[in-house]
Amino acid sequence: MSATRLLVLGVVRQHDRAHGYLVGSELESWETERWAGLRSGSIYHALRQLAKEGLLDASEVHDWPGRVDYAINEKGEAEFLQLLRGALRVPDRRPELLGAALVMLPALPVEEVIALLRERVRALEDERARIVATAGEGERPGHVAELFALRAAQAEGDASWTRELIGRLERGDKPA
Repeated sequence: MSATRLLVLGVVRQHDRAHGYLVGSELESWETERWAGLRSGSIYHALRQLAKEGLLDASEVHDWPGRVDYAINEKGEAEFLQLLRGALRVPDRRPELLGAALVMLPALPVEEVIALLRERVRALEDERARIVATAGEGERPGHVAELFALRAAQAEGDASWTRELIGRLERGDKPA
């Protein structure tokens, strides 16, 4: 899964119709270069690629030579929702995927977001249990054992943060 794909589809979706500069400006305002490594060249490439794959409809603006406007279509909407649901449900060691999903939370009903996040918590709990069990198998040098401890702590920290987010959403709070 690609954070870039999710973000670009999501921004075009939010605006109904958008050109590359608008998409880039929106993503820049979210500082995606810092947390997702997303640069303007990647955005234009993603727009062209998504149009080529039939997920966005592209149309040239006649009174503005060289400008192309993009609109999400049914196939793009389905892809966007699949990516968003997967990024919320499935823990991934790439934090940019969860970050991309978080900025797109309003695209889903809050009840669905909570259900997906509960699945995420279960997966993180299972991952932590697996890491702890694997760490206990056989002898490992101390520095390798530290890696297992780090990964278990990360899974627990992610699960704890996700539980807190679920609690805020259940209380009707807007995500912080």
